[in-house]
Amino acid sequence: MANLPDIAPLADLHASALLDQGYCIIPAALPAASAQDLAKDLSADFESAAASTGPFYGNDTKRFGSLLNRSPHAQAFVQHDLILAVVRRILGPWCDHVALNLTQAIELMPGSIEQVPHRDQDMWPCSRLIDPDLHVEFLVNVMWPFTSFTRDNGATRVWPGSHRRQEEMILDPDDAIVAEMEPGSALLFLGSTLHAGGANRTDSPRRGMIVSYALGWLKPYELQWLAYPPDVARQFDPDLSDLVGYRIHRPNLGNYEGRCPSTMLRNPDAKVGAVDALGDEQHALIETYRREGLLPSVAPS
Repeated sequence: MANLPDIAPLADLHASALLDQGYCIIPAALPAASAQDLAKDLSADFESAAASTGPFYGNDTKRFGSLLNRSPHAQAFVQHDLILAVVRRILGPWCDHVALNLTQAIELMPGSIEQVPHRDQDMWPCSRLIDPDLHVEFLVNVMWPFTSFTRDNGATRVWPGSHRRQEEMILDPDDAIVAEMEPGSALLFLGSTLHAGGANRTDSPRRGMIVSYALGWLKPYELQWLAYPPDVARQFDPDLSDLVGYRIHRPNLGNYEGRCPSTMLRNPDAKVGAVDALGDEQHALIETYRREGLLPSVAPS
């Protein structure tokens, strides 16, 4: 995999496409063999998984998460250098750091019907309170196929430019593109982009995985601290444990005993008290308050 300095121009290119169209496809982002190895590790989970329930998940799909626990091959997808660089360009203006939102394997069983078009950022009600003209993004999704994704077996449908039409919940189905891909390729799309799983009109299951990344201060879709509790996360490299949420976000969000939770993982016996993790705005406010003598002359008892 390329070093970050080498992939910067490519990351800029894909980020620009994402912001322009709301989606992009990176062909052969990883070798097809990597996707096949991961799919093989998950094959027993696919076979044993119960069908989903509900009008959103679909009663004719199978879904399961915690993929970093299920296969060592999942890490290469979750920590893909180019994709993380693209994600940070999209989400970085709105947070200190990004966090893993979800890893979920998905099977569309033969005969499955089309999913209802939706925008994933709608799971956070605050996303509907922000002026769309500000172009704030909450989420970047990455769909990885394990089998060929075709129009017939339910390849994801995406509405180009729909991230700029967030007030419209229903768009012309003919305006959607069908993201046909082979294993190893990746479909990236914004949380503000309208999309839907297609219908599987074949006799074979369509299998794949979605990995998504969100602003580090949001509550994730998949509760990462249960998916990867401390005894598990302690075995991850520091970058991965940070990505799954064992990292404080300014100002003091997601702390443990007043400290960054990474301390609990990497130095659990440290005898230190609470440590502020404040943003520049909080520091400036405190300094102004003290400098201008706004403290009371007599402290309350």
